[in-house]
Amino acid sequence: MDALRYLQKIGGVARTRQLLAAGYSRADLARLSSQGARQPRRGVFMLGEHKPELAAALRHNAHVSCASAAPHYGLWLRKTPDLHHLACNHGHGLGFVRHRTNRFDPHPTLPIAAVEDVVLHAMACLEPPASTAIATSAIRLHGVPLELLKDQLRGDRSRPVLDALNELDLSAESIVEVDAQHLFRTHGIAFNSQVAIPGIGRVDFLIEDFLIVEVDGFAYHSSRKSLRNDLARNNASMVNGFLVLRYPPEVIWFEPERVLAEIRAVLSLPRDAPPRFVTQ
Repeated sequence: MDALRYLQKIGGVARTRQLLAAGYSRADLARLSSQGARQPRRGVFMLGEHKPELAAALRHNAHVSCASAAPHYGLWLRKTPDLHHLACNHGHGLGFVRHRTNRFDPHPTLPIAAVEDVVLHAMACLEPPASTAIATSAIRLHGVPLELLKDQLRGDRSRPVLDALNELDLSAESIVEVDAQHLFRTHGIAFNSQVAIPGIGRVDFLIEDFLIVEVDGFAYHSSRKSLRNDLARNNASMVNGFLVLRYPPEVIWFEPERVLAEIRAVLSLPRDAPPRFVTQ
């Protein structure tokens, strides 16, 4: 792989020493200028198409972190931040959200904080459910230990953060499930999540042991087979005495009042026959 393709692969911006450490010669770097790369400052090569958060990190001698680093690790994030979130140990520079402490070794080749620091910064910076979605996905996808996060954030000033960590439901399989959990919890709706019901299968949420709430992902009904399976599950739910509400992600995110109103309306319905399944 030549130096230009490598530079494209790592986000379109890199320091000279990173390119040299990757095995490229000074002659290779000299050719980058003729291939469209520019040097906005000494020791930095940048392509026209580059990751702006990486460029900001190099410009400010920092590491990308928090919400800005979440996509690099595949962490669950619904909204890209308006400002770059950077971790640095100095007070210089403006126009970005500053995170002061890096506790772990950063990414080995890119100016990105360790995934553990990304979560710790997000927990202290963002409000739930954005923070808890990042934490849940880091634990599920990268094996970040929950106890490690708690140990790093102990102290009186971190009590709300620790409370949020203690409330994490690691059964959540997507960001929209985390958002639904937060919506239910903050509005006093008790639920069980990822419940396996005989004859029906695993459901996203079970409320008061008779109302099933399913949060459909983006791949919902992506095939005829998935449509048949979901119709069969709905029918099995009704046969077994359950009621079902289903919501796509955009309704959970943009119409939460509708979701709450419909759930409460169903819960207020008279119940003549209880379902045949009771959660433990």
